[in-house]
Amino acid sequence: MKILIVSQYYSPEPVPIPAALAHGLVARGHDVRVLTAFPNYPSGKIADGYRQKLFHTERDGKVLVRRVPVFLSHSRNSIARLVNYVSFAFSTLGAGRFARGADIVYVYATQMTAAIGPSWWSRRFGLPYVLHIQDLWPESITGSSMVRKGVVSRTIDALLTPWLRGMYRKAAAIVAIGPGMTELLLERGAQPGRSHTVMNWAPTGIVPPRKVKSSAPGLKLMYAGNVGEMQDLTTVVQAMSLVKDLPGVELSIVGSGVAEPEIRALADSLALANVRFLGRVAQSDMAELYANSDFQLVTLIDLPVFRVTIPSKLQASLASGIPVITTVGGDVATLVAENSIGLASPAGDTESLAETIKTAHAMTATERQAMGERASDLYEKTMTPQVGIDRIETILANAAGTRKRNTAR
Repeated sequence: MKILIVSQYYSPEPVPIPAALAHGLVARGHDVRVLTAFPNYPSGKIADGYRQKLFHTERDGKVLVRRVPVFLSHSRNSIARLVNYVSFAFSTLGAGRFARGADIVYVYATQMTAAIGPSWWSRRFGLPYVLHIQDLWPESITGSSMVRKGVVSRTIDALLTPWLRGMYRKAAAIVAIGPGMTELLLERGAQPGRSHTVMNWAPTGIVPPRKVKSSAPGLKLMYAGNVGEMQDLTTVVQAMSLVKDLPGVELSIVGSGVAEPEIRALADSLALANVRFLGRVAQSDMAELYANSDFQLVTLIDLPVFRVTIPSKLQASLASGIPVITTVGGDVATLVAENSIGLASPAGDTESLAETIKTAHAMTATERQAMGERASDLYEKTMTPQVGIDRIETILANAAGTRKRNTAR
């Protein structure tokens, strides 16, 4: 097939799935192009070696990449963030020639605005598109700190909902990242025969060699990801203050974000010696951090949208054979409980999270190792790049009306 991938984010930005999918599809014999923005995530600044202009074309191995300009923003300013999303959409509209000739368009929909160009090409050229929905709209907008609750959020919901239903209905296929999201999208206009669940996979290069964890007393926790308002690290830090007298309990927070100054200030005010802030860490260094962790924290605030969301940090932890402590309800809590790959606590409940940490602290090294092995086994069976790319290739082939090629793996 001739496949066009549309994604606002692409390598060298730390959003691994679009590039992994592009190279995986090329390895399976397909002709792949990518339409994306100039790299600026997560800093909001253009990456070294790039300068925005109307069009820029480069090669990423055998993948042809076309970059278009965007309004730069990654801040708490809601208007600036929305303009950033919309600017990419309108920039893609000018790349119709780049899109024509494709058999199918795959849209990596972290923001649904990325689908505006493909929906226009569908009407104008009859070019089918597949939506791979990462964040559920409108809740990702109305439920976040980007907009005020009340009249503003209700207005946005009223404007976006009919448009989203139309996008779902017209898509040649829809891919959701969890079963709960698939069910919800079906209620919102997605077609039953065209809706699929494909779980995300972890970035390559982070998986450490398996080893038996130390039997030394203590508990090494890690949070790795965005330090934002949605991640509820306030509850995590407060829970750490309740377990600070447990021997050997420590938390490493890896990553950065808009809420980092507030979380650091909270840890300082509580005089927590058991919380370390490591900032952003190169992906090549993550393997060692995972290898030295007993549990990873997967946390989000309590919003309905997050009950059908599976954060990518879950896959990274499972791929590394690290069990999790999660406060995310719905799909994540179900995966953790049904597969015995970690412990769960209600979102926003400091005391409950502290008790969960105490439970993890009391577990033996053998118990933790067994939990980690179950985590790794679940990942290998359901969430590897091989599994995900195989399923997406089949979905794209069916959506394009072509037969999947028998290419060598």
